[in-house]
Amino acid sequence: MASAQIVRHSLHESLVAPLREMILQGELRPGEKVPEEQLCERFGVSRTPIREALKVLAAEGVLQILPHRGAIVARITEEQISELFPIMASLERLAGSLACAKASDADIARVRALHERMMEHFAAGNEPEYLRHNRLIHEAFFEIAGNATLSAFYQQILTRIHACRFVVRKSPEHWADAVAEHEQMIAAFEARDGARLASLLEEHVTGTTAGIARAFIDRVETPSAAPEEGPARARKGRQPLPA
Repeated sequence: MASAQIVRHSLHESLVAPLREMILQGELRPGEKVPEEQLCERFGVSRTPIREALKVLAAEGVLQILPHRGAIVARITEEQISELFPIMASLERLAGSLACAKASDADIARVRALHERMMEHFAAGNEPEYLRHNRLIHEAFFEIAGNATLSAFYQQILTRIHACRFVVRKSPEHWADAVAEHEQMIAAFEARDGARLASLLEEHVTGTTAGIARAFIDRVETPSAAPEEGPARARKGRQPLPA
């Protein structure tokens, strides 16, 4: 009988995923220095595995390692927006079409529940939870689509555009646009209208999401500009948004 092969992972390899998730969730934000000492305390390890894990993330383009400064979280660039967002849009378009074809009633109910929770957080001005549920909705379409390769490509691109997809704060106009577009997406998904959902997802990424990314770049390059606002202030002066 052939013996089972044991796969051994080094300590730094086990740190890559949680560090990447901290960036995707916005716990480590674009342009910020990575606090190595705090990470050592958090994970109960020495600096060596932390630094090795940071090198892996730097190779992915998630971090930049600067001489005498250590690692900082990479910022999105105009070149990345032009290069990566059309790819992301195409992936989301396909996922939406497949998800509509394969979704069960339970799948539709689950996504609707995520959307309702996202709207509750929007109304409460809870930006981190709004962004987390936003991400969960988009990931649900890929999960329901049932294509592992498609999901893997999505996660790769998402990692590279972490700086603006589900992390950065949005202007009141961008918040309103994003919420309205999500309402339309959920309606198309509930109707199992694959062509409609595919089109909405593609337009959402190339339009509103790309606009948010470009606004983020402008804000970073012009630090004296007023900071963009979260969902609570986005509601001021507007009619209540549908729940």
